[in-house]
Amino acid sequence: MKISFSKYQGTGNDFVMLDNLSGQYNELTVEMVWQLCNRRFGIGADGLIKINSCQTADFEVDYYNSDGSKSFCGNGARCSVAFAETLGIDVSNTTFLGIDGLHQATKTRDVISLEMKDVSEINQDGHDFIIHTGSPHYVHFVDDITLIDAVGFGREIRYSDEFIEEGINVNLVEVSNQKSLIVNTYERGVEDETLSCGTGVTACVLAHAYQQDLIGRHTVEVKVKGGQLKVAFDQIQKGNFTAIQLIGPGEFVYRGEINV
Repeated sequence: MKISFSKYQGTGNDFVMLDNLSGQYNELTVEMVWQLCNRRFGIGADGLIKINSCQTADFEVDYYNSDGSKSFCGNGARCSVAFAETLGIDVSNTTFLGIDGLHQATKTRDVISLEMKDVSEINQDGHDFIIHTGSPHYVHFVDDITLIDAVGFGREIRYSDEFIEEGINVNLVEVSNQKSLIVNTYERGVEDETLSCGTGVTACVLAHAYQQDLIGRHTVEVKVKGGQLKVAFDQIQKGNFTAIQLIGPGEFVYRGEINV
């Protein structure tokens, strides 16, 4: 199969993007996804996204991790909005379907603001948290993020008896100040540290806001290895988050063709 693709990245989280509005890539297999995302034998990416036609929204974001498993991806969704614009879709104020339901997004120049699902379940274990923001996340706060190996720590948690079956993303968080965090993330499905994780950043901000009792409307800046993101939210009462927005870039890298 000959595949025409575009490559996008959002703060270093990179994706193979396919225009599947006509259904030409409906038969893409898990093995093909793995091959396309493989950094030695394919294009190389953290994930693959098919933009599908959709009757209930402007388009569907059909996301696959690099191992072929499926989840919601915040950075991938933002990149999807940028890619959808090149397909002739008006994304100045758009609605798309993800694996977890409908999302709204806006694009102004190079900045994409993505509406995330409301969160009302915060599971705390000491100073650690488990929060589902479209994908499940384990959040661990540290004093100095440079002193901990994100891959080693991430694998220890992800492959523990509690999480080995479903898997979980693992985040290390250093608090710079009340409105600024540093985050490193180990992602299930990629099974490695990535330069950024949108749902992970969102989970870390919510855990921080829960700890700090940031009630009302707030915006927190997050430094990841691939750049900067922002998360805005309303915590209407402790542990009840609405109007969550993941804000950052979704940037074109290159386009090409490949046979699989």
